[in-house]
Amino acid sequence: MRASRLLSIQMLLETHGRMSAPALARALEVSVRTLHRDIDELTTAGVPVYAERGRSGGFRLMPGWKTTLTGFTAGEAEAVFLAGLAGPAADLGLGGQVASAQRKLLAALPAPWRGGASRISARLHLDPVEWYREADPVPFLSLVATAVWESRQLSLTYESWKDTGRRVVHPLGLVLKAGIWYLVAEREGKVRTWRVASIQEAVLLDKPARRPARFDLADYWRGSVRRFEQEVYTGEASVAATARGLAELRRINAAFARAVAAVPPPAEGGRVTLRIPIESVPHAAGQLLRLCPEVEALEPAALREALRERIRAAARIYRG
Repeated sequence: MRASRLLSIQMLLETHGRMSAPALARALEVSVRTLHRDIDELTTAGVPVYAERGRSGGFRLMPGWKTTLTGFTAGEAEAVFLAGLAGPAADLGLGGQVASAQRKLLAALPAPWRGGASRISARLHLDPVEWYREADPVPFLSLVATAVWESRQLSLTYESWKDTGRRVVHPLGLVLKAGIWYLVAEREGKVRTWRVASIQEAVLLDKPARRPARFDLADYWRGSVRRFEQEVYTGEASVAATARGLAELRRINAAFARAVAAVPPPAEGGRVTLRIPIESVPHAAGQLLRLCPEVEALEPAALREALRERIRAAARIYRG
């Protein structure tokens, strides 16, 4: 554990340049006192780590110095092969580079580890697209990815639910969620999310992209998902569901699944009452109609009436 931590310090300093003692300690999940002891041990071993004093000081490696150690354990090597998933890498235009990197890593590993690492790619395949849905066409994904990697501005023609218009954005990252690619980018001082499939045209600009200080893509995305759910679910409905109905509700979306998880299962042949978040009465009526009779809407009254009207309309169409 100590040796792995010492190597991690070197890797962090190589990657980030100067880092403060508190920042290094947080990254390694140790105390600042433990970090200072580790730094002392590194310098004793001949690693050229030196401290810079002052308000913006910290620890650095001597310019030009690089470690020649990989530090991989068998489990870490397998994890690298797990991360090199063929589908998303190919979408980004990186399929060849990922395959080449994996071959080089495999050749560098000790012989006893190679079998376990290569089995990962041979026995695990990721298909991120949901059942019964085609993947979005994303002709500009590779160009968008280049803008992200090179931190360059993008001029986009983007089709939103409001209109189609031209805008210049500052790319910050890419997210793949349920088979759909999203670009996270800053525009007019605000970080926003853009669906890559909705980009009608893209031009890579020779201007550097702005990046907000301390921006963290994973943190932004988690907050964005929470905000989306808060904005989209504007109402609530009470429903009665059988055990089968609960299972069907759970499959519709994550918000329904959380509501189902909070109630006990019904007695055999019985029903349980629960409250679920809804976007609107018409949208909820469409979702719940296909779950009849396993799920019954109890309230609001407008939702029950909307379901009755849909059922009457269907009866008129199929009567006789």
